[in-house]
Amino acid sequence: MWRTISSILAAVVLATAPYEFEFPRDHGAHDDYNVEWWYVTGHLATDDHHRYGFELTFFRVRIPQAPQGTNWDLHNLALAHFAITDVDRKDFRYYEKLNRASKFTANAATGYLDVFNEGWRMTTARDGSWRLVAADGKDSLDLDLRTRKPPAIHAEHHTSNYYSLTRLEATGTINGKRARGQAWFDHEFGSSQLRNTTRGWDWYSVQLDNESELMIYVLHGVETGGSLITSDGHVIPIRADQIQIRSARKWKSYPMDWTITIPSLRIALKLDSLLDDQELVTRGSTRVTYWEGAVDVQGSFDGVVVRGEGYVEMTGYAP
Repeated sequence: MWRTISSILAAVVLATAPYEFEFPRDHGAHDDYNVEWWYVTGHLATDDHHRYGFELTFFRVRIPQAPQGTNWDLHNLALAHFAITDVDRKDFRYYEKLNRASKFTANAATGYLDVFNEGWRMTTARDGSWRLVAADGKDSLDLDLRTRKPPAIHAEHHTSNYYSLTRLEATGTINGKRARGQAWFDHEFGSSQLRNTTRGWDWYSVQLDNESELMIYVLHGVETGGSLITSDGHVIPIRADQIQIRSARKWKSYPMDWTITIPSLRIALKLDSLLDDQELVTRGSTRVTYWEGAVDVQGSFDGVVVRGEGYVEMTGYAP
């Protein structure tokens, strides 16, 4: 994605640390930065015990303003991806959108969460919860999200300003059936330093049954790090020299079935893909091919057996 986008980036505001986050302001858009995305993944089970994974992501990409005196005033492109992993039927489906940003087609509010692309939307409800809506092809999603923890600021992540809501309770419908589960929300915004990620990255999110969460990122050849979010919401930074990641096999060019070990924190986890083919080939939007997949998790945490679920994202592996 960044190879395509970097050729059109103009003046920038760098993502320098530390950024002083303020909420709910920073759930909204940051138009002074070149690239921004709002990202939700999650696991759902219907009332009849059918299991799904889902992804809904909105991108904002700033591009140079057209010359004065023309009829064009183009500041941002709006892109979006929507994907469903039907675990029981072993099926994966995805959809994409690309629009010029405007109040009619696709946009993101400043100061609070309200981002949409045509009929797909992520917005703040009157009671403070969030509403997530998307529908395309044979798939639809309509969820209410309520956070059980404050935002987790990833202070050691230096290529962008980055935080997560790592424990969101999700209730609503998927494909017309009542469902509930849990979700993970990421929000990132940055500028020129994102060009360093053009070789790709791996990203792991894990929600464990001991009420803790783990985020690990590997920017290929650039930076590795992560965060442990404790059960009471504290964020513990994790350095590259603390992390060991191995995969057991490959599907196409992608590593599969990972072990993540952090000896200093007494964490040893195995992540198993719920479906090999969770690959998105987004020729109609970001023009990047990437793997974004639901995983099951099991292992140990401080000597205690744990289980959980998560998502893995991998870019830079496709030809």
